[in-house]
Amino acid sequence: MERDLSAGMSNRDRMPGSLPAPAGTYTCFRAAAVLLLLAAAAEAPRAQTASCAATATSMTPAAWAPPAGHSPPGRPAGAAGLGASPLTLVADVPLPGAARRFDYQSVDTAAGRLYVSHMRGDRLVVYDLRRDRLVASLEGFPGATGVWAVPELHRVFVAVSGHHEVVAVDDSTLRVVARVPDVRFPDGIAHVPELGKVYVSDESGEADVVIDARRGVRVATIPLGGEAGNTHYDAVSRCIVVAVQTRNELAAIDPASDRVVARYRVGCDHPHGFLIDEPNRMAFVSCEGDAKLLAIDLRTMRTTGTYRVGDDPDVLALDPGLHRLYVACESGVVSVFDERGQTLTAAGEYRASHAHSVAVDPATHRVFLPLQDVGGRPVLRIMAPGPGAAAR
Repeated sequence: MERDLSAGMSNRDRMPGSLPAPAGTYTCFRAAAVLLLLAAAAEAPRAQTASCAATATSMTPAAWAPPAGHSPPGRPAGAAGLGASPLTLVADVPLPGAARRFDYQSVDTAAGRLYVSHMRGDRLVVYDLRRDRLVASLEGFPGATGVWAVPELHRVFVAVSGHHEVVAVDDSTLRVVARVPDVRFPDGIAHVPELGKVYVSDESGEADVVIDARRGVRVATIPLGGEAGNTHYDAVSRCIVVAVQTRNELAAIDPASDRVVARYRVGCDHPHGFLIDEPNRMAFVSCEGDAKLLAIDLRTMRTTGTYRVGDDPDVLALDPGLHRLYVACESGVVSVFDERGQTLTAAGEYRASHAHSVAVDPATHRVFLPLQDVGGRPVLRIMAPGPGAAAR
């Protein structure tokens, strides 16, 4: 039985003019207080999942300020000239499988791992960044395109276009633990940690597919009205952003409602790849149709610069410490830029056959280019930044 907290209280402990509290009153008060605390705790996650802040002219909340201690990118100190190579060879790591096309990569900074989709080799490559060694080349991933590591769930999500599905792999056992079927052509992948959702571009299905990351099941399909290029999550605006390549648009999705809430025209043809520099509120969009790269200010959604890159640009990677952007192209050109405020300056090019996928380890600044055919076999080419790429 609950103890009556009013027992033993003197009249002076009660409010002036009040009558003695009936037995059990304070027990009720305490129970009500506990219920209020539980309700507040239940509301706390909702407070962290406010709706997407996209408007017709901005993808940045009005009250946003740069992170404490953040300094915007400035002028590169002695950047490499256009005649110098912006990358130098560290090693070529031989890989198992056929000498065929690779696609996306994902860096797990927590575990120090790199995941690479060996698309036409039907494999998922796992590389240890800390020990510089191949961990595994997993078979059974036909047409693997997008890949995204979610270390807090110990899951790696892979878009397996050959089976029209998205699979979840346990990062400790490297075994498939879930399959999401009936995705026409799965491609880019993004994760919203606050909601525990994974978003996958269904390129030919003209939609983004939404997956419950823990349960590994589809929970929604969001029509886009055009082919879906890459998909990313912007934690500042709390929006999922998709390149709708056949409409020359970026679409903002509210992950709280799983609806498109804004669309932005881009000034180029067939935007497929892009990435978001969250602290600097910039988006960099590559366009396959006219070999252009756009720099877009996410505070105003205005293009601050248009740049030429190699033909058929595909995958982008940003080194946040060096403020260096890499644009890998189907034509075998890796176009390199240094970020300077809201614009870019060319730092040179690196050429290698089929170098259309690129990733960066932010801890070491090393650059990873999976190449499908070097001397008749696939390799993971590891590069280091060239002269003039000192951290700023």
